[in-house]
Amino acid sequence: MFTGIIEDIGTVEALDKKGDSLALSVESRLPADELKPGDSVAVNGVCLTVSDISKSIFTVDLSHETISATTLRYCKAGHRLHLERALTLGGRLGGHLVTGHVDGVGEVISKTPRGRNLDLVFLAPSAVVPYLIPKGSVAVDGVSLTVNDPAGQRFGVTLVPHTLDRTTLAKRKPGERVNLEADLLGKYVRHFAARGIASGRGGKGIDEQFLLEHGFLGEDPAKP
Repeated sequence: MFTGIIEDIGTVEALDKKGDSLALSVESRLPADELKPGDSVAVNGVCLTVSDISKSIFTVDLSHETISATTLRYCKAGHRLHLERALTLGGRLGGHLVTGHVDGVGEVISKTPRGRNLDLVFLAPSAVVPYLIPKGSVAVDGVSLTVNDPAGQRFGVTLVPHTLDRTTLAKRKPGERVNLEADLLGKYVRHFAARGIASGRGGKGIDEQFLLEHGFLGEDPAKP
């Protein structure tokens, strides 16, 4: 589990093919003495397992599913990546609950400077759209952000100076792809509400009209 608060920006050292998977080696400033094989690290919002560590470089394996479902397939030597270690029990939750399980790949539509801030607008895939609500949370390349003005498949975010300084999002250009993870709590609410498990309205359960109005009766992405 992660928070969406980026700890470091790493640099891709190598991407080596191993059978039907890839080994991604990243140079970082994360404390090497606090990393060990088996630890989880979010790399551009993707939860990955450390397989090897050598001084300032750690290696993670990318499965076929990770390669096909995230932007990590576009990585090349020299690319910069957001890094966050797993949340420790009792640690501060500065962002929101992030699992590192990417729900879809989005696209940058526009970027607009606003004083010291920067507004970005993204196009989200259909799997993410139901969870985009005003002032809700979304992880973009692993960065915890607040949703602004969602409309259809589009939504915006505002990057404050701290986020601009600590992430690579300011360098994103229209047309570039990003990893998106919808809010975990929203996914659970939709999952249970769509099955009529949630209770309310006098204990009779949430009625069909309520579910229709709030988009809960569409295809459930959690359904096998």
